[in-house]
Amino acid sequence: MNLDLSAVILTKDEEANIGRCLERLRWVPSVLVLDSGSTDGTEKIARSFPNVTWAERAFDTHATQWNYGCGKIKSEWVLCLDADYILTEELIREISNLRPGPEVCSYTASFTYCIQGRPLRGTLYPAKPVLMKWAACRFEDEGHTQAPRVGGKGEVLAGKILHDDRKSMERWRANQTAYAAREAKYLNGPEPKEGWSVADRLRRIGWVMPILVPFYTLLVKGVVLDGSAGWEYVRQRTYAEWMMAKEVRKRLR
Repeated sequence: MNLDLSAVILTKDEEANIGRCLERLRWVPSVLVLDSGSTDGTEKIARSFPNVTWAERAFDTHATQWNYGCGKIKSEWVLCLDADYILTEELIREISNLRPGPEVCSYTASFTYCIQGRPLRGTLYPAKPVLMKWAACRFEDEGHTQAPRVGGKGEVLAGKILHDDRKSMERWRANQTAYAAREAKYLNGPEPKEGWSVADRLRRIGWVMPILVPFYTLLVKGVVLDGSAGWEYVRQRTYAEWMMAKEVRKRLR
């Protein structure tokens, strides 16, 4: 491997996912798992991997959690992953062979979304920077999650990451409720410096996205061809958009 690389993963009750994520990171010399109060088997699974360092910090926001975790690493480059991200073999080879010039500070990856392990043809999940030169990057809170701010040139990786969350549907719904409240607060706040995205502009109206998303996902993204997994994805995304629309409308009253 050419990069001086570590990985950081944020966790809370991720026993359904963390083992599969770490299995594809055995080639990374050092992996920091930063946990925010897991009560399941996450810690036991993570500590079973010899390249993993376990740390704990009470959760406040996604951005501060990421900045804290990445600030603990000693390597020049950091791979920032959620616990339900699974690197493909193609992407592992690509990262291992990277030789970035001094002007390159980040690499963006796109995702293949999975429903219970079954990959879908399309997804609404956005590509994002996951590999960064930490001296030139910081995270800022944005909506229900975070966004990296990169102070240099970014490039795009050809290989993809599998987004394969195996947690229970009950847990998923609870997460969506929390995400919707944070996203609505963001959407009803001041416009960000880079402006609203098209999706965010539609979400600010309140009722458009829950109607648009099923048709767009089925027909444009092609998940109608993915059978029951595709329909489950549409159901999940429509529910998430409906929750956001409900929160946006509530805050406009």
